[in-house]
Amino acid sequence: MPTVLSGRALAVTATATALLATALGAHTATAETAATAATDKVLVIGIDGTVLDRVKAANAPNLQGLMAQGLTAKSTLYANPMAATSSGPGWSTIATGVWPDKHGVKDNTFTGKNYTAYPDFLTRIENAKPALNTYAAADWEPLTSTDAGGPVFSAKVDKRLSLKGDRDGYGTEDPKIAAAASAELQGQNPDAAFVYFGQVDGAGHSYGAASQQYLDAIGRVDVMVGQLLTAVQSRPTYAQENWKILVTTDHGHTDAGGHGGSTIQERGTFVIAKGAGIPAGSVRSDVKLVDVAATAMAQVGVDPGTAIDGIPLNAPDDNDPFDTLRPNLQARVDETGIPAGVKGFTHTPPAGWSIDNSRMGTGGVTEWAGWAFATDEFWSQAQRDQWRELNVRSRDVFAVADSDEWDDKSHTGSYDSTLITPKWAVTGGTTRNLTFQTHYHHEAGQTAQVLVSYNGAAPTVVKSYTADAVAKAESLTLQVPAGATDVQVRFRYAGTNNWYWTVDNVKLG
Repeated sequence: MPTVLSGRALAVTATATALLATALGAHTATAETAATAATDKVLVIGIDGTVLDRVKAANAPNLQGLMAQGLTAKSTLYANPMAATSSGPGWSTIATGVWPDKHGVKDNTFTGKNYTAYPDFLTRIENAKPALNTYAAADWEPLTSTDAGGPVFSAKVDKRLSLKGDRDGYGTEDPKIAAAASAELQGQNPDAAFVYFGQVDGAGHSYGAASQQYLDAIGRVDVMVGQLLTAVQSRPTYAQENWKILVTTDHGHTDAGGHGGSTIQERGTFVIAKGAGIPAGSVRSDVKLVDVAATAMAQVGVDPGTAIDGIPLNAPDDNDPFDTLRPNLQARVDETGIPAGVKGFTHTPPAGWSIDNSRMGTGGVTEWAGWAFATDEFWSQAQRDQWRELNVRSRDVFAVADSDEWDDKSHTGSYDSTLITPKWAVTGGTTRNLTFQTHYHHEAGQTAQVLVSYNGAAPTVVKSYTADAVAKAESLTLQVPAGATDVQVRFRYAGTNNWYWTVDNVKLG
C-alpha cells in the first residue's frame, strides 16, 4: 500500500485565497496593473538509469518533444572514491544540488549522508517559502520513505507518495506513480514537484542498455511523462502560470547492463529542460546534475545562494574563455583508450592566454605535451580510476597539465609547463580576489604553483600545492602593491610520471 505523507494543503489554499483577494483589491487603478503576474512553478521528472542516446533512439515523442522545445545537456558523473555511479549518490546529488563530497552519500547504503547540512531542494523551498506547496512521488523507497537509508526528500515536504517499486524492467508501480502525480498536478496546487520512475533502470539491469527491452521501457515511461505534461497543461489556472519542466537521470548503464563503475557509459547523465528563457532546440555542454536543484529553487523565487554547487540554467553566462575553445577541439593523436570519434583537446589557448613550454621536455604523448585544454569525456578516458573522474567542479572545457599521461610515450627531459593569463587591470593599494576551480592530485617530485606578476615584474609565488586538492573551489586574496596597474597570473606545473593538475573558470574579482 502507498504511504502518503500530507502537509498544510488546506492552510496553504486558504492563505493563497486571502493573498489573491488582497492582491485583486489592491490592483484596480489601470488595466495594466490589474493583470495578475504569472505564478512560477516547477516539475522535476526523474527517470532512473537512463541513457540519453537511447532516449533519442526510442519511441519517446514526449521526451523528444521536450528536447525539441527546450534544452538538452549531456554531462558526466564522478566515480569512486568520491562515490559509485549508483542511485543513492546520483539522486542525492540531484536533490541537494551538491556533489557527494558534501552530501556524504557514496553508495546505496546512504552511510555518511549529510542531509541536515545539505537538504533536498523541496525542503529548501519549504524553509525559505513555507506557503509554497511541495510534492514528491517515487517508487524507490529511499527517495520518499525512511526505508533503506532515506528519505532523500525530507518530511518537511508537504506531500510525499512512496511505493515499493520492482526492478524487473516492467515497472508495475510506475503507472501508479504517474496516475497519482497527474491527479496532484492537475487537481491540486503544487508549486514545486518531483516525480520518479524506475523501470528503465530495471530494464538496464535485466537486459542491458543496448537491448530492445530497454528501448521499450523508455517508451513506456515516455507515455507516463506525457501524462504528467497533460496534467500540467490541463490545470484550470495553467494560462496564468509559468512552468519549468526538468527531466534528468541519476546514472547511465553499460550496453550489457549495469552501473556503479567508472566507464563513460555508467557516468553518463543528462538534463532536459523546457520553460521561459530556454531556447528551443538548444544544446549545452556546461550543465551538471547539481544544476537541477538550483534551477528548481530559482524558478519559484528561492535564491540557491553559494551553499550549493549548482547554478540555475537561466543564470548569466560567466564567459569562461576556456569554453570558447570547444569548436576547435581535436580527436586523439597518441592516446588509445579514448574513442576515435571524441573531439576533446587542444593546445591552442583562448585569446589573451598563453602557454610557456620553454622548460618542457620533448616527445611524450602529444595530447599532454604541456598545458592542454580538454573536456571531461576526453581526459578521464585517457586512464580510468586514477581520480580524473573526480574533477566534477570543472565545467565544459578546462585546462589540464598531466605529467602521468605525457610520460607514457618516449621523451627527453621532464614535464615543466606554465599557463599564463592575460594582463588584468588593477589599482595599486587595493585587494583583489583570484578564484578558480582546481583538481590537483599530488605526489612527491612534482610541483604546482600559482604565481602573480605586477606591471611585468618577476612573478612571485602566492600558492603552492603540497597535498591533494580534489575538485576544489579556490579563492586567493591578492594584495595589489602601490603603483601597480596590471596583474598577470601563472599556473606552473612540473614533474615526470607523477600526477596532474587542472584549473577552470579563472576569474579576478
